[in-house]
Amino acid sequence: MGSGHDTVAAELARRAWSSGHEAHVVDVLGLLPPGLGMGLRSGYQASVRSFPWAYAAVYRVFLRRGTGRRPSGVSLARLAGDRLMALVQDTRADMVVPVFHLGAQLTGHLRSQGRLRVPSVVVLIDFAVHRQWLHEGNDRYLCVTDQAAEEVRQDISVPADAAGPVVAPEFFAPAATAALWARRFERHAPGRPPVLLSAGAWGAGSRLPGTARLLAARGFLPVVLCGRNERLRSTLSGDAGVLALGWSADMPGLLHAARALVDNAAGQTAVQALAAELPVVGYRPLPGHGADGVRRMAALGLSDLAVDERELLDALGRIAVAGPDRKRRTAQGRALFRDDVLTRLLTVIDTAA
Repeated sequence: MGSGHDTVAAELARRAWSSGHEAHVVDVLGLLPPGLGMGLRSGYQASVRSFPWAYAAVYRVFLRRGTGRRPSGVSLARLAGDRLMALVQDTRADMVVPVFHLGAQLTGHLRSQGRLRVPSVVVLIDFAVHRQWLHEGNDRYLCVTDQAAEEVRQDISVPADAAGPVVAPEFFAPAATAALWARRFERHAPGRPPVLLSAGAWGAGSRLPGTARLLAARGFLPVVLCGRNERLRSTLSGDAGVLALGWSADMPGLLHAARALVDNAAGQTAVQALAAELPVVGYRPLPGHGADGVRRMAALGLSDLAVDERELLDALGRIAVAGPDRKRRTAQGRALFRDDVLTRLLTVIDTAA
């Protein structure tokens, strides 16, 4: 769903190959019966873009943490079991590493049934843990924060540790293309601090055009990351004070050229911003795990959380300029990155051997 899970999987694979190991990236939705995975993805995309209340309801019933019996994702996940097991056998895999909650349900089920004989280690990429990530059959969980690891240990009897986010190395060092972006921003709106508005790969968000116009009216250059939502990009392209971008592969350059990120999902763009020492403000979060994640980031001191326009403008006024608030936020964000997740995974393989 979206591109955050794909980005994490690709980076883990890159690290594995560069360390002399073999890695294969598999989309668990593609392992489901024909048409089912595409239907799930399309339905989720439509609900997040157009009917957020529908996904909020699904989240409350299926995903939110809490007591009592509720529907599980195992019944859906097990439909991909045979195809995953064939891949494990064909590649002679030493480990399976889910980075998406449906994958975690699948590997946990297969391990508990004794069919999957190699370890399954879940890389849980969300700040707020939801129940569909959790299955007792998995061998270990590697989480973004200590708090997330503690929640896993509270809910299931599986070892869980904090290893930090998985982010490509390009985000930690100044990007050569940042200067090109800075010149483009200056040509578009001279003297205005560029602020990125993230809408994910699907360009989903609440009242994004209104937020962009608010920032433009208050002296900022809102740079809206519209992803693959061409309708949103077309809507904003006519606004002289707004820069609307489509899908961009140069996120390191963009993040290093901006002064702040306005985020609505606490996903991969947010952690990439933390790596690039770009302060983050959570505003109008997506329903469900997006809202929970945005609140969790703020509670941990990793970002600001704005509940209205006044708080958004106040936060940007403090962190988009050099000063103690910006310095504190960037330091807290960088401290989130600790161990190399690949090193943790290889340790599990060595122990199992």
